[in-house]
Amino acid sequence: MSQTNTSLLDEVVQWSQETCRQKLKSVLPKLTSLHNTSESWDDHIRILKIITDMFLPHIGLSELEDECFSKILPKAVTMFESMIKEILDQVGGLSSQNTELCALLRNVLQAMVQIIDALSSCVRHIGTFEEAPNLDAIRSLPTCILKVLKETFQHCKESEVVYCGRMSLVADLLQGLFKEAYSLQKGLLELLDRVSLDSSAPEEEVFDIVAMIHNVLDICSIISNLDIALHANTWKFLIKQSLKYQSLVEEHLHHGDISNSLCDNMLVSFNNCVELAEQIKHAGLQEATQSPEYKLFQKTAKMCRFFANTLVHYIKEFKFFLTKYCNCYHQLYLQIISNFPPSLCAPTLPSALSVELNAAALVPMDALLLQLLPLRPFAEFVLQNDLRLAADHELPHCLLLLSVLGQLPSQPEEVLQLWYTGSQFSEETPRLPLHQALFTSFRRCYTERRVPVLLPGVMMKGQAQVPVTLHNHMCVQLCASVAALPPVYFPVLERCLVDTVLQPDTQTALLATDVWCFTARYGTAELCLHHVLLVAQLVKSCTTECYQSAHLGLLLKRMVFLMTPDHQMELVAHFPPSEVENLPVWRRVLLRALSQGARHRVEADIIDLTQGALTDWQNGGYKLGQVDKVNMVLFPLLAVVRVQSSPEEQCVLSAMRIITQLWLRMCPDQVQTHPVLQCTLQLLLSISAILVKNIEPQVICQALLCVDNVVSQKCADQLLLAALEFLSSLGKIFVPSDSQVIRPDYFMGILPFKFICCHIFSFTPTCFVPQNEILPRLSSLFAVLLADRAWLLQQHALEAFSQFAEITNHEEVISQSLSVEGTKTRVVNYLSKTVNAQEDVESRLQRLKLETAVIEQHNERLEMNTGNAPNTLSVEAVADSEPSPKRSRQETSAEDEYSRYIQTAASALKALQALTEGTANVPAPPPQWLEPRLQELQTLIAHISTARRTT
Repeated sequence: MSQTNTSLLDEVVQWSQETCRQKLKSVLPKLTSLHNTSESWDDHIRILKIITDMFLPHIGLSELEDECFSKILPKAVTMFESMIKEILDQVGGLSSQNTELCALLRNVLQAMVQIIDALSSCVRHIGTFEEAPNLDAIRSLPTCILKVLKETFQHCKESEVVYCGRMSLVADLLQGLFKEAYSLQKGLLELLDRVSLDSSAPEEEVFDIVAMIHNVLDICSIISNLDIALHANTWKFLIKQSLKYQSLVEEHLHHGDISNSLCDNMLVSFNNCVELAEQIKHAGLQEATQSPEYKLFQKTAKMCRFFANTLVHYIKEFKFFLTKYCNCYHQLYLQIISNFPPSLCAPTLPSALSVELNAAALVPMDALLLQLLPLRPFAEFVLQNDLRLAADHELPHCLLLLSVLGQLPSQPEEVLQLWYTGSQFSEETPRLPLHQALFTSFRRCYTERRVPVLLPGVMMKGQAQVPVTLHNHMCVQLCASVAALPPVYFPVLERCLVDTVLQPDTQTALLATDVWCFTARYGTAELCLHHVLLVAQLVKSCTTECYQSAHLGLLLKRMVFLMTPDHQMELVAHFPPSEVENLPVWRRVLLRALSQGARHRVEADIIDLTQGALTDWQNGGYKLGQVDKVNMVLFPLLAVVRVQSSPEEQCVLSAMRIITQLWLRMCPDQVQTHPVLQCTLQLLLSISAILVKNIEPQVICQALLCVDNVVSQKCADQLLLAALEFLSSLGKIFVPSDSQVIRPDYFMGILPFKFICCHIFSFTPTCFVPQNEILPRLSSLFAVLLADRAWLLQQHALEAFSQFAEITNHEEVISQSLSVEGTKTRVVNYLSKTVNAQEDVESRLQRLKLETAVIEQHNERLEMNTGNAPNTLSVEAVADSEPSPKRSRQETSAEDEYSRYIQTAASALKALQALTEGTANVPAPPPQWLEPRLQELQTLIAHISTARRTT
């Protein structure tokens, strides 16, 4: 600086305030010019201080911008930035030994403090005016101060990195710098709060306000970790200014940056709260409410609540400018909810801290959701069918949808339509109806359902609130929504229920079944009838054994209980059980649910139809291609016998005749080969397990032979389960040690070639089934099934064996079944409820998560119809096959045919031998025609032998 200029400054500093006022017009331009041309920081600061301390108080409000601020503040900002750069360039050599550099950096920091102090003088001066300043009168001031504040806070924030362990050499000045900046910002925000614009403000001023808000947002992002109070107050100012000038700035604000920053700040505060809570828990300080840790937790929780409420308020005011960011709000919701029970990844926190955290973060989430409900983009995002979420976010998303469901009743019609109906037109963004989205989300919570996670149950009068499973919780919420659902949306609900029942996940289908039953019961009796007829028609349309048929059958079984007697008769009239095509319906109905009249008619029709089908099969030559028709009638026959209470009832007697005929046509070798006969065997085993007390020993022996054959071969699990059910039921009967006589009508027309002895000898024999043909085989079967390695079959085998052992009189079967030490140990452990290996919680959770992927793949294969078709031979494929005259099977080899006929002939001859030798307890002597008939038989055998040798 020249000597002349220096002399001017020396002179000015000696002036009084009155002299400065008098010479303002002549000296101020010179000083501002010197300020802009000075290169020395010392000169710059000296001139700046002279202007702000001595001349600024005499400048009127209307002249501040043009005469002072616009001329000195930009240069002040430039000098401030150059000081920051100088520190960054020189700080690398800072050390306690380098006193010269240390002094230099301290001088720079002091100069920065002086610049901030000069800016504070400007703010204080404006505050002395009574009238509120126009923005145009101070335009340069906010912009320049915000730049300085931004640089200052950024430098303080990065000080540990910048000074790299040598911060102690300048710590006092950095602290002073921060305090001055803190004070400057507080004064500026108070000043700007007094500024106002009306709706006719020029565009330039509007842009200044927008720029000011964006600059404050930048500062918010910098000071987030510096000071809690400063951070909160800055955000309060930002939101207040945004709302104050809403109509002017709403189209120009960076709404996404503002809302995303609020989301980030809330999430950071929330995560800090969780970390502090865990630290307090581990340190055992949860009761020490006056500890520094606890107080910091409370302050952080308060900030979390502040950001959550601020976000809600901002979305409420600017929601239609925030539609592009709905995915961010959704993600925030999931991240918050995932840290609270029942989420599997939620930390375990002390109850008092959990309550505070709940109030700070969880409660505002409901308010946030309420603001988002009317937004179509939000609904489209959360209701999309292919929404992919992290595994830990599936349950939070499900709870979000449940919360939406709970808030909808208070919403206007257009919001209800948005959520309840789903997308209606091809040009719309695809979205599911809310109920369908809920079922889909529930289905994806595989792990949570299997743990199971627990949620608060419904408060019942006079009862304590108890935790319930996710299934129970959702069922209650869904049923409550149905009760409040406007009738216009019921068709959509019904479609959702149908789609869910027809998807492969069984527990999800059960949830839909629960809701559907409530819907049917909540409405009128006519509505219930409508639903039952709909479900029955769907059941009837399932022509194969598939998961859809099972799900629909369960639904139908439950809904029939809800019908009036007259409507049950109407169901019978719509689907007459006397018609074969309606049998899929009646096999799924629990007949005890029917009124007496309806039940008697259904039972009589099914018995007649079953007997007719068996007669048709017999008259048709027992073709294997017709076995599936027999199976079709056996399914409803099983439903009939399940509800019979007395063995003397006509239905039981008829069923006994039918299954006895079928059992004595079953050939073990054929069952191994033909799946259609495995289905027959499965049904016969299930029916026989119910009627076991009425079954003759020789029929039991035949059943055990068939079971023995299928157990020795790999067969379907459901067949083995039916076998276990039958074996367990044998504990109810006593097999005497002496011979058991078979009634003659059991064999007439059943055994191969019409029972050889009857055909040749024209007499009625008796047959013996020794005890040692039943009990050893029973023991052997139990031993094999108990040793099975498949956990499902092993568990059912243990249950079946324990039930058998509990009621049987044949204790030797128990001991013989447990001849292997490992099997014996397993049974003993089961009966004593001993757990061999206790899986820890974390290991079990990891296992369940791994199994989830397997279940998902399985369900996806089912939905793509892979593995969904029944494993049976089609009628067309075997229609022309000629089975043997005795047992229903398709010929596989000539050797099998010879073996079967020889076995039958040998059995008949042994029975005849027992009669003639008097060991069958038959008092009458052999008839006279016996000898000639035996001769005829010998001639026939010789003829067969001769024919064999000649071929």
